[in-house]
Amino acid sequence: MPNKIRVGVLFGGRSAEHEVSVTSARSAMAAIDRDKYDVTMIGIDRDGRWLSAADAQKLLESPEVVAGDLTPVRLDYAGSGELVAGDGGELGDGSDIGAHDIGGGLDVILPILHGPFGEDGTVQGLLALAGVACVGSGVLGSAVGMDKDMMKRVFRDAGLPQVDYRCVLRNRWRSVRAEIVADLEVAFDYPVFIKPANLGSSVGITKAHDRAELEQGMDEAARYDRKLIVEAFAVDCREIEAAVLGNDDPEVAMLGEIVPGNEFYDYESKYIDENSQLVIPARVRPETTARLEQMAKDAFVAIDGAGLSRVDFFVGEKDESVIYINEINTLPGFTPISMYPKLWDASGVSYGDLIDRLIQLAIERHQDTQETTTDRGLDAGE
Repeated sequence: MPNKIRVGVLFGGRSAEHEVSVTSARSAMAAIDRDKYDVTMIGIDRDGRWLSAADAQKLLESPEVVAGDLTPVRLDYAGSGELVAGDGGELGDGSDIGAHDIGGGLDVILPILHGPFGEDGTVQGLLALAGVACVGSGVLGSAVGMDKDMMKRVFRDAGLPQVDYRCVLRNRWRSVRAEIVADLEVAFDYPVFIKPANLGSSVGITKAHDRAELEQGMDEAARYDRKLIVEAFAVDCREIEAAVLGNDDPEVAMLGEIVPGNEFYDYESKYIDENSQLVIPARVRPETTARLEQMAKDAFVAIDGAGLSRVDFFVGEKDESVIYINEINTLPGFTPISMYPKLWDASGVSYGDLIDRLIQLAIERHQDTQETTTDRGLDAGE
């Protein structure tokens, strides 16, 4: 390991959470210790094109930069901690790509990506092939944590209590709409929540109070994913969030409570309005705190999480024995108003120290994976 750890900060991406990623990356770049880390920015534009370091800077400074002002690179991996653009070539229009290095010889990638094509195991798989340590969960944990249908199946197997839900495929919704509405109205009382299965930051989520809103919500969720989740409303419950940090033996920070400024904790409440109240520590009894902390660890382990996750719960307002796990977020927001860094800051771990811990955890996990051999141990010639 060199004197400075070589860190690639990966941000942007194709998902509807592109802006959140850029905002989170700005915060991380401002806090990372340049005396300890040699930092390379790696940007991905809205069309999924990987960018040279200079263009990554443009994207970081202005998420509204137009695609025509950016130069894409052709991605390759050398298998020894390198992500490079290859030996040049041409784009489809005949223009020269050039031989841009977007992160050669890196020790670890800090993927500040949210949603599909970043938080769902796709990028994590690429980095595994490249032999680069990556902050956060690997392919399995990322994929399961991203897909709410699979996540809920894993939680069910782990014995974690959840509200009732249904998963509806977009193609089926479009072909037998009336049948699905009838089935959902038998299964649930209004209101219900409708969500895209593979998205975060409350993008595409709606709360339906009647049939018209249910149909509108299903159409909205179908814009973002082929799998649509319909969930029962957790009546008379508060939202409690747990910040998990670690690998095989994770820790949980002080719990936080969300008091939404809007009807629920939607995208505007999280990133725009700032009218929601974050209560730290959460206003729950000590025995409830202990139970939530253990459930957060159990959820993290159940999906094979690593590095960091935020686990969200519903807890009864009057009866705290009523607890439902809502979801796990394997790459939670890192904006200045995001709950995950706020909870660790309240627990004595500053933003900069948190980045240090995450990088070290990524290196430790990567070293652990290197102990797994791909050699069958056969003698030469067998």
